[in-house]
Amino acid sequence: MGAALRRIQLGNALSAFGNGFTVPFTFVYVSQVRGLGAGTAGVVLATFAVAALFVLPFTGRVIDRRGPVPVAVAGTVLAASGSLGLGLSGSEPVVIAAAGALGAGISVVQPALATMIVWCSTTVTRSRAFATQFFLANLGLGVGGLMGGLIVDTAHPSSFIRLFAIEAAMFLVLGAVVATVRLPRTARLEGPVTDTGADAAGGWRLLLQNRAMVMLCVLGFVLFFACYGQFESGLSAFAVTVTHVSPAMLGVALAANTAVIVLAQFVVLRLVEYRRRSRVIAAVGLVWTVAWLAAGASGLVHSHHAVAVVAIISTYALFGLGEAMLAPTVSPLVADLAPERMVGRYNAAFALVKQLALAVGPAVGGLIAAAGAYDAYVVLLVGCSLGVSVIALRLGRHLSASQDAPTRPTRVITHSPTPTPAPAH
Repeated sequence: MGAALRRIQLGNALSAFGNGFTVPFTFVYVSQVRGLGAGTAGVVLATFAVAALFVLPFTGRVIDRRGPVPVAVAGTVLAASGSLGLGLSGSEPVVIAAAGALGAGISVVQPALATMIVWCSTTVTRSRAFATQFFLANLGLGVGGLMGGLIVDTAHPSSFIRLFAIEAAMFLVLGAVVATVRLPRTARLEGPVTDTGADAAGGWRLLLQNRAMVMLCVLGFVLFFACYGQFESGLSAFAVTVTHVSPAMLGVALAANTAVIVLAQFVVLRLVEYRRRSRVIAAVGLVWTVAWLAAGASGLVHSHHAVAVVAIISTYALFGLGEAMLAPTVSPLVADLAPERMVGRYNAAFALVKQLALAVGPAVGGLIAAAGAYDAYVVLLVGCSLGVSVIALRLGRHLSASQDAPTRPTRVITHSPTPTPAPAH
């Protein structure tokens, strides 16, 4: 990695480390420590997703027009203010407003960082760059969560204030690091992108006319709905209610998910880096199908507690394996499908699809859990996982050879010096 990309990855890891201090404890903090109740805590968590849906449609256009660096810096300041606001506020309206600022800030930072990684990489090196980002983010979240667990104490609200202060500080560190990055290709675009409504509409129209990108967005929605959208709702409810797993053992299962990602990421990268991306994603669908079948089996054998616990832990571990396979494939594919002057918009569009799935997934999982229809729940998610494989294989038909299997550089984003012609003999 070049110096610019190393700085970006370092800042990303530090912000994930800070985020890990608060993510596992936000619900408890709002509902119990601040005494605002579970309903308000649920609204706060939903506000994160809603805020993202408001800002992402405009974020990509600003990135393409102004460059990713100022957008990322602004996002980190907004996220830091929201995090600090959550730690200091005690009333319901202020807590919800702070959650909106935090969610909007994080949503702005993510596509900006993705665009910076694209600018600092080539088609060949991009898979490794995004895999490294995913690895460091999960490592940071895991370490931050462990350290946050040592600090937090529900009997002392000041301990939660320290958690949110650490998170805010890490966002500001990310902003400072990003501000010092010298991108290989700064925002010196000949004929800068205009900001007119017609240009914005034309950009989105161009994206929607890209059939491969539309299929990738559909695929992304199903991917995030079937995995991340179920972690905190349907899957955890199934594990506790049907499999009769204790909350402590559920924490072990979540730790297994993170451990697989951290330990297997670069092994998986070497196995999938030069294979067809569409087939790798299709394989993820099969892995997750096995994961959901294991979850269903855990409910059938819940009387054999040890076997049921192993099945649930295996479910979370298989999800981690699939996530490690997706990291070097999906995000680089979004970048390679994008025209050079629309990388920000493509990244923001895919982030928007992800947020939609993360908003719909928990709602659907929660409704099915409330109805107790767990058999239908497992069948639905097995069907979604198989759908991932089918959509991925169909997507492969619409990708060029260089997009599906980037074994050699086909489009270099960074500028290379013009070669000096050899003297005539």
